[in-house]
Amino acid sequence: MRAARLIRLVLLLQSRRSMTAGELAAELEVSERTIVRDVASLSEAGVPVYADRGRVGGYRLVGGYRTRLTGLGRDEAEALFLSGVPSALRDMGLADTASAARLKVSAALLPELRDAEHSAAQRFHLDAPHWWQAPETPEALPSVAEAVWGEWRMSANYRRGDGSTATRTWEPHGLILKAGAWYLAARPVCTETHRIYRVARFSDVTVEEEHFARDPDFDLPAFWAGQAAAFARAILRETVRLRLSENGAGRLRHHTDRAAAREALAGAEGPDERGWITVTLAVESADVAYEQLLALGPEAEVLEPAALRARLARSAAALATLYATGADADRANAADGERPPR
Repeated sequence: MRAARLIRLVLLLQSRRSMTAGELAAELEVSERTIVRDVASLSEAGVPVYADRGRVGGYRLVGGYRTRLTGLGRDEAEALFLSGVPSALRDMGLADTASAARLKVSAALLPELRDAEHSAAQRFHLDAPHWWQAPETPEALPSVAEAVWGEWRMSANYRRGDGSTATRTWEPHGLILKAGAWYLAARPVCTETHRIYRVARFSDVTVEEEHFARDPDFDLPAFWAGQAAAFARAILRETVRLRLSENGAGRLRHHTDRAAAREALAGAEGPDERGWITVTLAVESADVAYEQLLALGPEAEVLEPAALRARLARSAAALATLYATGADADRANAADGERPPR
């Protein structure tokens, strides 16, 4: 641990002209006293670290000294490609590896390019989770990530959607972070089929001391895209027939599944004499369709199923009554000399 810290200290000084003990302590997450001891150890080992005294002083390397410890290891190189997603690296337990990789790259760059990491970070930031939804950090994630990166088999308990638990061994091929939730693409041992598992449902994960032969034809982005598209299609089990105004047709994709809206509009009938079109829309369920179509208000009229049409009609009537009562109150207040609230 101390040897790794000393190397990082040298790389930090190599990548920057001068750093104070406080700056080094913050970067390496140790005390300033530890930094003083580490610098003394480096000097004794022949590394030319020089201390500038005074209020604006700090530590620096003398005489253009450059360490040759800038070669990236495989794990560092892989982590470096993920360095634009710091929260994901932290959750997977790879933050220190990525930090070491960035330091090595920075130390190897020309002096005028060493601020590239900072300037890029100030110009692009990826925030994956949805608004109003706290991202999950599954307890099993670091162990699962270790198995993925090392190509180790992993044994675990997995809680299925129906509440039952399966205990088995998997060959973990890849991790996916989707809208703040982590998923694992893995192949159960003794099968040929890759499947998607939610990492939060794993427990008692054990990383086996046995490598698996990774499928050379497995393409994680393509596999995920296919699985996501199949899932989106599978949950749209019901259909709704409705009429849409021009405005309603334009807003349909903002309130329902985009692919389903696009398909519905492509097969539209009409327009009629009012300029409305008739479409058949695939939906997850009548309850979900109710919430979605309610947002379209008077720009959509449900024709079928009858139960959904009746439900929306009751809601429309309740709204009409509510606003009519409010209008009566406004008129009464105006007659009494009170100004209606705005």
